[in-house]
Amino acid sequence: MGLKRPLIFLGPPGAGKGTQARRLSEMYHVPHLSTGDMLRDHVSRGTDLGRKAKPIMDRGELVPDEIVLGIVGERIGRPDCAHGFLLDGFPRTMPQAQKLDEILEKRRFRKPLAVNFLVDHDVLVRRVAGRRVCSVGGEIYNVHELPPGQDGKCLLDGGALIQRSDDRAEVVLDRLAAFERQTRPLIEYYRSTGDLEEVDGSASVEDVRKKLLEIFAEHSVDGHCA
Repeated sequence: MGLKRPLIFLGPPGAGKGTQARRLSEMYHVPHLSTGDMLRDHVSRGTDLGRKAKPIMDRGELVPDEIVLGIVGERIGRPDCAHGFLLDGFPRTMPQAQKLDEILEKRRFRKPLAVNFLVDHDVLVRRVAGRRVCSVGGEIYNVHELPPGQDGKCLLDGGALIQRSDDRAEVVLDRLAAFERQTRPLIEYYRSTGDLEEVDGSASVEDVRKKLLEIFAEHSVDGHCA
């Protein structure tokens, strides 16, 4: 299995992008690419890009587009991305989207299909504040909607569940405001090119995935790879 064109999942924090991306990457046997994970990987490996990003991340500041795009370009050039990949939460701004188009064209990928996850504001705040992440495998739980086992640990590997610092309730509103400010033009950009679809992210995990599969079929996104 694989993907005939790259996928971009857009949407505010708590919209369910990561949950769907993880499951679909397993289904299609393609990488799930999160810029946060890629940045941390470069930092842990001590690459040139990682050394540039580390002090910025340590200060809690946004990593500049030049570094992020360098990391994304390097990652999608690896062999495991040859049959497609899922970008989760990237690009976030118009300059990133335009540069990504150039990178994809240079590497001879088809234009990406962007999927925007729509969720009401109050639901987003509840979801993000209730999110817990496995410290071992990164599995995502929610104390309200998808609770862990009775002992409060990951059901898959028993890892401790943590709340990320940027998921705290007092931080969530700022993150949502930043998303709206930065990403709304990006959504309109993909809409104008005919490369945008939208899903109701407040539906159940299974219903959202079913809708995504319908969208992929309509756009001839998925398929067996030679």
